[in-house]
Amino acid sequence: MHYADYKTILSPKNGMNIYRGCSHGCIYCDSRSTCYNMDHDFEDIEVKRNAPGILDEQLKRKKKKGMIFTGAMSDPYNHLEEELQMTRQCLSVIEKHGFGVAVLTKSSRILRDTDILMKINKKSRCVVQMTLTTYEDGLCKILEPHVSATSERVNVLMNMKDAGIPTVVWMCPTLPFINDTEENLRGLLALCRDADVKGILCFGFGTTMREGDREYFYKKLDEHFPGMKERYEQAFGDRYVCNSPNGGRLMKIFKAECKKNGIIHETDDVFAFMNEFPAGTVQTSLF
Repeated sequence: MHYADYKTILSPKNGMNIYRGCSHGCIYCDSRSTCYNMDHDFEDIEVKRNAPGILDEQLKRKKKKGMIFTGAMSDPYNHLEEELQMTRQCLSVIEKHGFGVAVLTKSSRILRDTDILMKINKKSRCVVQMTLTTYEDGLCKILEPHVSATSERVNVLMNMKDAGIPTVVWMCPTLPFINDTEENLRGLLALCRDADVKGILCFGFGTTMREGDREYFYKKLDEHFPGMKERYEQAFGDRYVCNSPNGGRLMKIFKAECKKNGIIHETDDVFAFMNEFPAGTVQTSLF
């Protein structure tokens, strides 16, 4: 961990990352890619010094309230959050100024902040987003080793349901030849149905790879799935987009099940739902 000084924390479209880097260890993480020009080890998490204070000053100057989005590049609930509570402090600032928030995470640590999330949802609007990739906890702990297992994340979704906070699931990536099965998909969709999630984001069935990400991913394939790296190299070469050969069939199942269960699943519709502020009024989309 190290601190860094920043003058701003909000992007022009209200995106916010409090940390830079991550300790979750997900083997497929795109944020490792060299194109993001990170000048420190990915696991040496950079903390934006005085993030709550910077956010407070920026929100004071906003002429129009809307949704604040966090978690796109770095999970706001990495292990440092337990002690530093930067995310909790930023949520308090958001609540104070009457803005809404959409939080994306893979961690059950978010449950600690249910009280503030409920206050935001009552005052303006809150959406909790959770990434789910793998139905079975054992495989999940290989693909995403240092973060909450699938069952723990589903428990978060259930708790948010009870708290009246709407949820969205990011069902991505899907790793070809590893978790691109009908069994895995149907299992995840059943979990989403039971948790009454409002929307699911699925950008197709596959993953992406580029310099920095690819090397780490292949290293982990060699550790956990001997021979799989060679299968990827043969199937995809150096392509950025690596689609599952099962993608077409899985997408038909995905759309049919979402429609049957009343889950928003068209990408534009899900993003429109998350950008509503207040509920029913769509602000300029972050995405």
